[in-house]
Amino acid sequence: MRKRTHNRPLQGRTVVVTGAARGLGAALARAFDDRGARLALLGLEGERLRELAASLHGKPACWEVDVTDDAAMADTARRVRGRLGPASVVVGNAGIAEGGPFADSDPQVWRRVIEVNLIGSAATARCFLPDLLDTNGYYLQVASLAAMGTSPLMSAYCASKAGVESFAHALRAELAHRGVAVGIAYINWTDTDMIRDADRHAVLRELRGHMPPPARKVYPAAQVADRLAAAAERRAASVYVPAWLRAVQPVRACLPAVVTCVARTELPRLERTQRLEATGLLGAGGRADERHG
Repeated sequence: MRKRTHNRPLQGRTVVVTGAARGLGAALARAFDDRGARLALLGLEGERLRELAASLHGKPACWEVDVTDDAAMADTARRVRGRLGPASVVVGNAGIAEGGPFADSDPQVWRRVIEVNLIGSAATARCFLPDLLDTNGYYLQVASLAAMGTSPLMSAYCASKAGVESFAHALRAELAHRGVAVGIAYINWTDTDMIRDADRHAVLRELRGHMPPPARKVYPAAQVADRLAAAAERRAASVYVPAWLRAVQPVRACLPAVVTCVARTELPRLERTQRLEATGLLGAGGRADERHG
């Protein structure tokens, strides 16, 4: 049996997690379940969601839904409210990624990353906002180190994560006087099938390999999820996993120039040995999104 905490501010409260079928979303479900929350698990893979729900202590409810579908999300929010009560915590976690040169990118795939990561987060917040206003709740937006810096060959993902960071900042300012707290989770490489799939592509693997050792380390999803769930308990304005990412904030304006300097040398070297090609959507979650589309 997993360790349970004594101080349980989320005990009996409704927590919504998007992108919950696998990866960080599934780890978040386990972390919130350990804290006694009533869970609403949202995602595209209904069978995986049901298997996850069956493995947890609190008998979560799950809904198969596309976070970019406004009408379906609004209907799901009503169903969550009717079954579990109004949400006290909502985690905008659903996300996908693709890699490769922007010039050769598939416009539809590039756009889909933006739609899921940014538009899907906004749709999630919009549909559950009435609940959060009712409960003086907390919205946690999963962002990334990519929101503070950048990476070549990951233009859609970087754009989407910069977008969700800015969205969350705006939402926080808009809702502060109404009792709703908004947090941003800055996370680095997390051990999910999306990251493992990216490492199958030599160019992406080599680019990560040229990052400083702390920046290229991959962290277990359970460890990241536990930190994010603890941040939700505190209604934290920000959470950094690993913790050293906080130190990047004061110098983030320098990062694009540093990345450009490295890329100017490394990309030509890589191009001499292999062709830089589009990866398509990465990971099993990306493939599930393709099937859904």
